[in-house]
Amino acid sequence: MTDFNNNINIKDIQDNNPEDFYKNFKEKLIDVENFPTIYTFKFIVKTDSDKGDQVKALFTHPSAKFSEKASSGGKYTSISVENFVNNADEVIDYYKKVAEIPDVMML
Repeated sequence: MTDFNNNINIKDIQDNNPEDFYKNFKEKLIDVENFPTIYTFKFIVKTDSDKGDQVKALFTHPSAKFSEKASSGGKYTSISVENFVNNADEVIDYYKKVAEIPDVMML
């Protein structure tokens, strides 16, 4: 089970080189998570777009559970996805796929 006190926030790993970013992120994932695990992914999309549906379509594992919460002004929606992953590489693969969708903020 995930230790919520040690969660990694993707926006906290800043690097201008995408390969270095993912290398650092993988190292942090391996340090913090016990794989295989149910990993929680978090994203923010504009409420009036289809971006949320595009994000959710990437998570096809039967374990995928989605929750959504609208911002106080209703302009944005946060999407949390709990999804089974075998290792840090799978987590990174999901983030890379989501990164291809324009205007999605990854947390």
